[in-house]
Amino acid sequence: MKIAAVIVTHNRIEKLRITVTRALAEPLDDVLVFDNASSDGTAEWLAQQSDPRLTVLRSERNIGGAGGFSEALQQAVELADPDWVVVMDDDGRPTQGAVAVFRQMKHGEWDAISAAVLTPDGDVCEMNRPYRNPFWHVREFTRTLTGQGRRGFHLGDAAYAEDAGAIGIDMASFVGLFLSRKAIACCGFPDARLFIYGDDQLYTLQMRRKGMRIGFVPQIRFEHDTTSRQGNGGVVLQPVWKAYYMYRNALIAYRVAAGIWFWPLVPLLVAKWRRQARDYGSDGERFRQMLNIAVRDGLANRLERSHQEILRRAGVVL
Repeated sequence: MKIAAVIVTHNRIEKLRITVTRALAEPLDDVLVFDNASSDGTAEWLAQQSDPRLTVLRSERNIGGAGGFSEALQQAVELADPDWVVVMDDDGRPTQGAVAVFRQMKHGEWDAISAAVLTPDGDVCEMNRPYRNPFWHVREFTRTLTGQGRRGFHLGDAAYAEDAGAIGIDMASFVGLFLSRKAIACCGFPDARLFIYGDDQLYTLQMRRKGMRIGFVPQIRFEHDTTSRQGNGGVVLQPVWKAYYMYRNALIAYRVAAGIWFWPLVPLLVAKWRRQARDYGSDGERFRQMLNIAVRDGLANRLERSHQEILRRAGVVL
């Protein structure tokens, strides 16, 4: 069984060094790093690495995480011809032995397999917690509707126990997600136009809609060394232009997940997101401006707005 790894990076050389080292310490056949126009010495450091399994691709412009994963997965399939591809961010990496556990398990039941993603302290990494779509499962829908909120459909801590069994899920993140060639052949590649955020959510939800089976296996463990800050309403995005992509792409993903329930859900989502402006302090008004554009584009399924325009609207001097 041939396994390739894909790592997408942009200007985080300190984290990338650890991730590449961890990946090359695992029984992987190929490791492909997609350098998304980094300007912090990443290209020079990668050029010094001598492991023959390492392939480096470089984009001369930043095409975002979604663009990076889309291009890197295509190149991994063409160059390495693997049976499975495992994807990860530059700050998300396997714990020791993770790939060996994957190799030893039975894969026939699943078309994709998601690892348990933890923080460096060993806690569950909330942003990578998989879920079962409440609009497709009665139990999860009932739990969510009766006041449990996010806890009603995201996997609980018990699912992460080392002796817990594999469980079918509908959404997994691009940190420690193993994709079979069957899944890639069926579903293609992530939508590069999303730029950042939500590409993994949308891709895995669409996989499930096409009948692909995604399993969460807690014995396969990854570490996500993220520095994201949590506010009262959720993650606080910095710089604030990132809010545009977060909420535009979230609406597009919600449309896939909710189906006929999407339009009744929209006012509740937008009201909740607007309250998050309080977590942005002096950037609160700019956050609201970014959110307004995101909602308009998300509802219209508009993905053509350029990144330069988003930066200008966010007040970034180009």
